[in-house]
Amino acid sequence: MQPGPDADLVYLSHMIECINRVFEYCEGGESSFRQSCLIQDAVIRNLQTMAESSQRLSESTKAIAPDVPWRAISGFRNIIVHDYLGVDLDMVWQVVSSDLPLLQAALLKINANPI
Repeated sequence: MQPGPDADLVYLSHMIECINRVFEYCEGGESSFRQSCLIQDAVIRNLQTMAESSQRLSESTKAIAPDVPWRAISGFRNIIVHDYLGVDLDMVWQVVSSDLPLLQAALLKINANPI
């Protein structure tokens, strides 16, 4: 996909879709997440995909939401891709329960007012 405003809208939509899937998979709460390897795998895969899409956003789009920790999202992606044997479920759940709601709100705001 060629970089630009249209591509950014696609990546933003994809990120929002991934977050929505994670929330759907985690509807049963933390205990369901911890008890199911299937849910864990689905959540981690969608977080990976969401973070990958964040790396493809233009700097001008990222600048719309300077409070979003874009570098941390990229770093998290690197951990779950390259250190998959060491993925910490406590950290994943922290991201799901605390960080994703804030990120979702920021992405929806950017998506509603693109450049």
